[in-house]
Amino acid sequence: MSTTLWIIFAGAVLTYLTRIGGYLVLSRFDRIHPRVEAGLNAVPAAVLTTLWAPALFNGGVPEIAAMLVAGAVAFRASLIPVVLSGAVVLIALRHFLG
Repeated sequence: MSTTLWIIFAGAVLTYLTRIGGYLVLSRFDRIHPRVEAGLNAVPAAVLTTLWAPALFNGGVPEIAAMLVAGAVAFRASLIPVVLSGAVVLIALRHFLG
């Protein structure tokens, strides 16, 4: 088996263990403390910020334009149109601007 396949397999196993581990830990409690629940509710915003902020500060015109378009679409549409609009703008501008 090639090194690439081993890396993919190891990544899949570690991802699964991470996901099931969180479930197993939280399932042992009857009730989750409100601070823990608040922290868990903040995780999606924190992950989104870690993906979004570097592209905003280090990206060029295509990246910033795609974020602005996706942000504008987010006020009116659900997740799939937001992602698609941002991706289309990013791909188009990268193609035409180089």
